[in-house]
Amino acid sequence: MSPVTDRPSSDSGLNLVLFTIPQSFVLQVGTVSILLLLLASKTAGENLQALGEASEELFRGVSLPILNFPEQNEE
Repeated sequence: MSPVTDRPSSDSGLNLVLFTIPQSFVLQVGTVSILLLLLASKTAGENLQALGEASEELFRGVSLPILNFPEQNEE
């Protein structure tokens, strides 16, 4: 069995040519992006529902004025 140590290994993280990005930073960025995506999808859904209800009221025609058309004289 290998001994368990509390210190992280030196090769943890995303190793690029010039620098290394720690795993905790990658995890934080991923978590924040997922949370923002969920919030944006909820907001977009609510906005689309409100837009649908508004267009339904517009095309229903209850609030439209009654137009007085001139009557044609039959001669």
